[in-house]
Amino acid sequence: MYEPIRTKSVHSTVDGPNPDFPHRSREEELDIQLAGYLAALLAVTDELRATQASADLDTAAERLAKQVGRLRGGRAPVRAPMSGRPEQGATALHRRAHALAGRALVVAASRADTAAAILAAERMDAHTAALEPRPLASR
Repeated sequence: MYEPIRTKSVHSTVDGPNPDFPHRSREEELDIQLAGYLAALLAVTDELRATQASADLDTAAERLAKQVGRLRGGRAPVRAPMSGRPEQGATALHRRAHALAGRALVVAASRADTAAAILAAERMDAHTAALEPRPLASR
């Protein structure tokens, strides 16, 4: 009834990990993923800065760049120059930034990176506030 397996498995090796194949730890993979989300959030923040001047966006961009650099081992992120002509409207950019900040928050929480989690949560709050309709001033 039972026939033992006589060949080596193609899914794992008895000799251990293959030194020719690069392996990363879970923490390294999460660092890479978090740096990617924060870099994407930085790019959207720079696009927003091109459409509207804001000290909050300037501060957020610098903090994001600092976190990306930290996660990438000190390498500063590449930043696109602000063109002043956005490809998307500010509302769409705020939505995209909110989604990216949410993804960054999830990854930061899973790797227990408090600084990145706080920054992502603050950016989510800022973009949520930017998306809320403002009441009209009474006459």
